[in-house]
Amino acid sequence: MEPLKHECGVALVRLLQPLEYYEHKYGTWRWGLNKLYLLMEKQHNRGQEGAGVACVNLNAPAGEEYMFRERAEGKDAITEVFKHVDKSFAGQLYMGHLRYSTTGRSGLQYVHPFLRRNNWRTKNLCLCGNFNMTNIDEIFSLLTRQGQSPRFYGDAYITLELMGHRLDREVERLFEEGKDKGLENAELTEYIEDNVEMANVLKTTMEHFDGGYVMCGLTGSGEMFAVRDPWGIRPAFWYQDDEVIVVASERPVIQTTFDLTAEDIHELPAGQALIVKKNGLAQVTRILPQQQYSACSFERIYFSRGSDCDIYQERKRLGEQLTPAIMKAIGGDVTHTVFSYIPNTAEVAFHGMTDGIRKLDHDVRIEKVVWKDIKLRTFISDGAERNDLAAHVYDISYGSLTPYEDNLVIIDDSIVRGTTLRESIFKILDRLHPKKIVMVSSSPQIRYPDYYGIDMSRLEELCAFRAAIVLIQERGMHQLIAETYRKCKSEPNSENHVRAIYAPFTIDEIDCKIAEMLRPRSMTSPVKLVFQSIEGLHEACPNHPGDWYFTGRYPTAGGVRMVNQAFINYVEQILKMQL
Repeated sequence: MEPLKHECGVALVRLLQPLEYYEHKYGTWRWGLNKLYLLMEKQHNRGQEGAGVACVNLNAPAGEEYMFRERAEGKDAITEVFKHVDKSFAGQLYMGHLRYSTTGRSGLQYVHPFLRRNNWRTKNLCLCGNFNMTNIDEIFSLLTRQGQSPRFYGDAYITLELMGHRLDREVERLFEEGKDKGLENAELTEYIEDNVEMANVLKTTMEHFDGGYVMCGLTGSGEMFAVRDPWGIRPAFWYQDDEVIVVASERPVIQTTFDLTAEDIHELPAGQALIVKKNGLAQVTRILPQQQYSACSFERIYFSRGSDCDIYQERKRLGEQLTPAIMKAIGGDVTHTVFSYIPNTAEVAFHGMTDGIRKLDHDVRIEKVVWKDIKLRTFISDGAERNDLAAHVYDISYGSLTPYEDNLVIIDDSIVRGTTLRESIFKILDRLHPKKIVMVSSSPQIRYPDYYGIDMSRLEELCAFRAAIVLIQERGMHQLIAETYRKCKSEPNSENHVRAIYAPFTIDEIDCKIAEMLRPRSMTSPVKLVFQSIEGLHEACPNHPGDWYFTGRYPTAGGVRMVNQAFINYVEQILKMQL
């Protein structure tokens, strides 16, 4: 309902046979390129602000280009990119990326992959990733102390420069080693290309970073890699047979593209890298010690495709586990209740919810009450006009319930900012005149921003945080804000001090205040909010314990520091507005 921007989706394809093999078997040299296109198109949900592809041709003779890149902006970027891909992309290594910005930066220069050029094949590096680094200031300082001067200030470019520097050192190590063996000229170059250890490069690069990431790269000499953060925050999957090695951010896209079962595909472990050598040999290697496993639960609730066999069942469980709270909200009156969902990502949780009601021996009345009608255009800048347009993004099925008699239970995957509920959903649902609207979220209250690749960085954007602040103000507890601010300033790295803002209140108190804040004044129907519990989340998604959005338990020191800084920014902005 309130689409969150996610950074990002990745895809890698490494052909293990000569191009003639694919031409003969599949009728086209573009077989690998076509697979890359499918992997990217199937992950379009992960990024619609830009896309890019890169290719390495291991057979290009000296004097001809061997590393290619194409990028485009906009929601149709994948199509635009592949329009311009021609015979020059006849290679063995392919890499693709889909971008959503979490920094607000736009422009083609920020679209992945990023490319670092050099006259030596081995020193050419192309990089893309699904990541957000929390300590980019520290890495920037590290580079400048070394004497480097990055052209842009951003985690992607700085990662490229740091890794490129480490790659240079690895090549220089092999250069000296080869010289000691009596090699020179082309023989020395071939020795370097055959023996480069990307594990050395990754270990000396990624040890500096705090954040969630899957980093992917190609070198001009034919090395390919994908490395996952040591907390396992961001996801990555891979597959290999005798024709191809492939990596993607989501498992079902590999299944569909290559007609595989879930069991055929491997999840890349936290802190490890899939490294493919120039000769096509692949190995999964530990790069960093594994930290407390914190795989992102929001991937399961919202971001990843629901077609994954495990995610599908998890989302159904998320819906079913809400049954007791829903029954309480409607007073057990299933006979006079219509059940529905907000299209489209909440549909699987909806099936789980209605299964749960049926297990209590009730007939369930199901209607498609809400329709996603149009996409709001952004050419209107005036707030009042934009709000009026926003009210028409969704439409309703008139006559889908009995006015003033039927309750309406409607489920969504999450309630983040609450803007769409207030400006659109509640207003149009009120036209049906339900006896009561029970708005259900298959995720718990989102109380804290994300700093690992999702566009949620400001506390005041979150309706749960705003509700807690209102409760503090109503109860005259202003000293709590001042004390939290003081601790965030004086002890920014010790713990998440913002958790204290929620401590005085029960979940139900915050639920009620959110409902009160989001319910339009003109609305006549009463509104009740029902959120997933933290316990329910972990029961449904036991293998993805990362819950910092809901609990404030950030897995990395950088996340703790940034949430404390977010509270400092919030308070200082309020003080500035009052001056």
